[in-house]
Amino acid sequence: MISNLSSTQVTRKTVIETEYGVVAAQHSRAARIGADVLAAGGDAVDAAVAVSFAIGVVEPWMSGPAGGGAAMLWRADEGRAYALNYGMRAPKGLNVADYPLSGEGKAGDLFPWEKVVEDRNVQGATAIAVPGTVDGVGKAHARFGKLPWKDLLQPAIALGREGLAVDWYAALIIASTTRALAQDADAAALFLEDGQWPTIAGWTSLADKRLDMSKMADTLSQLAEAGARDFYEGDIAAAMAADVQAKGGSLSVEDLASYHAELQDPLSFAYRNARFNVMPGLTAGPTFRDAFAHLEDALTPGDQPGAEAYTAYAAALKAAYAKRLSGMGDDGETPDAPGCTTHFSVVDRHGNMVSHTQTLLSIFGSRVVSPQTGLLMNNGIMWFDPEQGKPNSLAPGKRCLMNVCPVLGETESGSRFAFGASGGRKIVSAVAQLSSFVADFGMDVGEAFHQPRIDVSGGETVVADDSLPADVIAALEAEHNTVTTRRAVFPYAFACPAGVQRKEGRNSGCTEIMSPWGDAITEPVEQK
Repeated sequence: MISNLSSTQVTRKTVIETEYGVVAAQHSRAARIGADVLAAGGDAVDAAVAVSFAIGVVEPWMSGPAGGGAAMLWRADEGRAYALNYGMRAPKGLNVADYPLSGEGKAGDLFPWEKVVEDRNVQGATAIAVPGTVDGVGKAHARFGKLPWKDLLQPAIALGREGLAVDWYAALIIASTTRALAQDADAAALFLEDGQWPTIAGWTSLADKRLDMSKMADTLSQLAEAGARDFYEGDIAAAMAADVQAKGGSLSVEDLASYHAELQDPLSFAYRNARFNVMPGLTAGPTFRDAFAHLEDALTPGDQPGAEAYTAYAAALKAAYAKRLSGMGDDGETPDAPGCTTHFSVVDRHGNMVSHTQTLLSIFGSRVVSPQTGLLMNNGIMWFDPEQGKPNSLAPGKRCLMNVCPVLGETESGSRFAFGASGGRKIVSAVAQLSSFVADFGMDVGEAFHQPRIDVSGGETVVADDSLPADVIAALEAEHNTVTTRRAVFPYAFACPAGVQRKEGRNSGCTEIMSPWGDAITEPVEQK
C-alpha cells in the first residue's frame, strides 16, 4: 500500500496528574465544559451530562440527543459499579416488509448485510430507531447528580447559539458525506453550502465560518426547562415523531413514551490480580470478557508488551469475536469502516468515574434532520440484519445489538481506570489492549495510549500499527494474515479511545493521540 504520510513526524499528547478531576473527550471544548462542572462542585455524573449534550453540538455527526449508547459508572462512596444501558430500539410500528432485499449483494456502509432496496435500513427516515441517550443521562443525573439539570445544559445551549465552527477537520468530515446529506433537505440546509456543496473552512486563520445550530439550541433550552422526559413524553417528542413520520419513518410518540434506559448490575470479572466491570447483554462487554479469558493463559505479564503479547492479543480477540458472531448474532462492521460514535471518560476529585459511549451509528446517522428540533437523527435500524431467520434479524420493538464497550478496571496496585472508544467493531480490540497494558504491564494512562496497537475485528486480517517493532510484526505475520498501516488523523485504522486513571489519589487522562480535537482537561484549580 502506497503511503504519502511522513515517516519522521511524531505525535504525542501531554498527560497531567492532578488531585482534582479530569475529563477526557473527543472534543476539547466539551472536555473543558465537563472540567468546569467539576470545578463548580459537580459530581462525575454531572460532568458527564454536560459533556454529553455539549459534544452533541460540537461533533453532531458522531452523536447527539437522538442517538443511544451505554455507560459504566463507578461510585466511590459505595465501592461499586453500575451499568447504564441506553441503547436504541426498533420502532414498534416498523414493518419488516418495508425493507426488501435488492438482490444486489452486500451493502457498502458499516455492515456486511445484504443490500436493501433504496438503502432504507441505512439512510433516510426509515432507518431511524428509538433514541435512548437523553433518558440514559437523565436517569444517571436523577440518581447521582448534584447540580441542577437546567444548569448542566446551559453550556451546550451556548455552543448552539454561537454556531458550530467549521475548521479543516469539520470540513473534511462534512465533505466525506456530502452526497448523502444532500438527499435530505433539512440536513442539506444545515450542513452544506447552497444545499449541495461541501462546507469548506476558510483559508486563513482569521476565517470564522459557522453552521447555524440555533434550532438545536432551542430544543436543548426546552429540554433544560422541562426535564429529560420531555424528549419522550412532551413537546420535543411530539415534534420529533411528527417530523420522522412526515419523511416516511415509523418512529411514534408511543415509541418514545415507552422508552426507558436501564440501570443494571455490571458484568464483573477477575483477571489475574485485576478486576473489570463492563456492560452486560447486547454490547461488546461479553466479548471483552471472553478475550481476557483467553489472555489469562496465553500472555505473560512483564515490563513491555512484545511479540508474545501481540500474538496473544490477536488470538484472543479472534476467538472472542468468533464466539460473539456465532452466539450473539452477526452484528459486525467491516474492519476498515468508519464509525459515528464518541466516547468520553470522567473522574472527579472524590474518585467517582464515568465511562460513557454515545452514538448515532453511521457518520451523520440517518443523514436526516428533524426540522422542528434541529436534531440529526440516528440510523439504528442498520444494526439489524435485514435477512429474516438470523439471530440479529430486523423486527419491530427489538433492542439493537451494540459494539460499545465502556470499561472500568482496577489493578492490584490500586490503580483504577475508565476506558472506552469509538470506532465500531474496532472498539473492543482497543479497550482490551489498553486495559491489558495497564493490568499486565503496569502502564499509566499516558503510556498505554501512546503504545502501538493492533486491530482484530472479527475477520481473518490483523491490522498492525507499522511503528511496532519488526520482530512483533514478523511474529504476527507468521500466525495471521497481517497488514500494517499508519496511525493517522483520517481515516482511523484503529479505534479512537479516551480514558482517565486514578492512582494514589491523583487523577490523569488521555485521548487518542491522532485525534485533532480530543483532549484530557483537568479541573481548573483557580476556581477553588
